[in-house]
Amino acid sequence: MFNYTILSLIITIMSTTAVSAQSIRFENKEFEISNVKASVIDFKGEKVLQLERDLNKISFDVNHLENTVDEPTFVKLTKTEIENGIIEVKIYSQIQNPSPFEFAQGFIGLAFNINKDNSAFESIYLRPKAARSDSQFGRNHSVQYYAYPDFKFEKLRKPEFKGQYETYADTGLNEWITLRIELKNGKAVLYVNNQKHPSFIVSERKGNLKSGSIGLWVDIGTIGYFKDFKVIKN
Repeated sequence: MFNYTILSLIITIMSTTAVSAQSIRFENKEFEISNVKASVIDFKGEKVLQLERDLNKISFDVNHLENTVDEPTFVKLTKTEIENGIIEVKIYSQIQNPSPFEFAQGFIGLAFNINKDNSAFESIYLRPKAARSDSQFGRNHSVQYYAYPDFKFEKLRKPEFKGQYETYADTGLNEWITLRIELKNGKAVLYVNNQKHPSFIVSERKGNLKSGSIGLWVDIGTIGYFKDFKVIKN
């Protein structure tokens, strides 16, 4: 006779494992995992959250960059939505060795206005390697805004957008960087390393949502570390 009690126990264990594999706790906060590998590790004497893009979840094609980067590759803070307020975190970026992308720049940042199924959100992220480039053209692309899914970086580089969705900020690989985004009255304002004045102002955001969840974001070829994550609603 088939033992339904054992079957029920197996299903319960599998379900519990599946749920736990999709979330992670850090700094007394719970995050849903979306297309990244996430773990809490000891790093330079501190507990930090380590993220890497999961290529088994979303593949990468160097010949079709716009289709395979600027994707929902983040951990999303649960039970928290924000329209106006402040998001702050300290980030540290390394390039994977070997890297799946020759031109990886240490892509790392924040996502916001994330909807429930991660099919729409906005993001501001850094390219720390580009910020230390000898090329001024490269340095000008060290900060990026985009809105998923319709306004990724490549589209926003078209002449009609007049370069307003990228800029320079003094950052680098292998160093802690403080990011603070202030969301207010439809604008997103970025402050880097506690500077008095903003490094980047996004006045004409391309997302369609007034509010949403917040995520810690990385992309191809990047090992990202996060700590001291704060959210203040206004």
